[in-house]
Amino acid sequence: MGGEMKFDNVQILSVAHIDAPHSEGSDEIESRLEATMKRLGVPAGMLERFSGIKSRRQFDEEMPPSEAAARAGERAIEIADIDRDQLGVVVNTSVCRDFVEPSTASIVHRKLGLAPTCLNFDISNACLAFINGMEMVSNMIEQKQIEYGIVVNAENTKHATQSTIDRLSRPDTTWEAFRDAFATLTLGSGAVAMVLARSHGAAGEHRFLGGVNLSATEHCRLCYASVDTMVTNAKKLLNHGMELALKTWSKARDVLAWTPDNIDHFIIHQVGKAHTERFAKTLGIDLAKIFRLYPNHGNIGPAGVPIVLSKLIEDGRLSAGDRIALMGIGSGINCTMSEIVW
Repeated sequence: MGGEMKFDNVQILSVAHIDAPHSEGSDEIESRLEATMKRLGVPAGMLERFSGIKSRRQFDEEMPPSEAAARAGERAIEIADIDRDQLGVVVNTSVCRDFVEPSTASIVHRKLGLAPTCLNFDISNACLAFINGMEMVSNMIEQKQIEYGIVVNAENTKHATQSTIDRLSRPDTTWEAFRDAFATLTLGSGAVAMVLARSHGAAGEHRFLGGVNLSATEHCRLCYASVDTMVTNAKKLLNHGMELALKTWSKARDVLAWTPDNIDHFIIHQVGKAHTERFAKTLGIDLAKIFRLYPNHGNIGPAGVPIVLSKLIEDGRLSAGDRIALMGIGSGINCTMSEIVW
């Protein structure tokens, strides 16, 4: 049926993430915007107060997304304990890319030393791209086209953040320009990779079951970005995003038999405090079931959901049989909700 992707034969072999090495506090960003904020009457501390983001992680500005993605990919391959020549596809899902062309996936393919027979391509869908990448690789596994595939993502938002601060520091910056650029100041960086494989029904497999998707593309202009600029109507994006999330949640209840009580972990794409808490309230989800990444990492785009999964694994928070919801709302607007059984 439309809007559904369900898989019977897919497992997750590994997930690995890389935290960007530098921490940049919201107070540091505000200190660089002090003159503009005073002129516009913006109170100190508003960036952390409104977003809930105390700091975000950042790579060096010169770090190519392909390099960070390949480092995460190396870790994921090592954890999966497979021969890299067995990989049938590498899919890059980053918003940040080395070039318009060639694909960043082709550069990651080269850096990982993958076989010439390994397909490589990028998927772009804002903050949902990693989950979409999981779906595409899972479809290939389900159709017996490949046995193993890897999804990678690396976001380096340092250049976008720096460019935005430079623009907002101009003496002619208006309140409207500051408001529309606010979301850019919440962005963080990070990298992550996941190896998926055909399942065999053995004990201990971490099954990816697929999920449901809905769109509301009449709202496609509420958040749009170029290499160094992002313009966001945060209020409308939040309101219409929640409307779509509620419709998608209803579909997930019907198709996946979800309830707020029978899901053990809700891994959601995290924009910030208001978004996370509104999301939980709208769907009736216990906030204790949501691992909060944003306070010290910021909004890492499509890397956010798999990085949370990787951190839950790393911290030993997952138990056999746990039902894990992967959920996100992406610019466009699109919404995806998928399930993993650990």
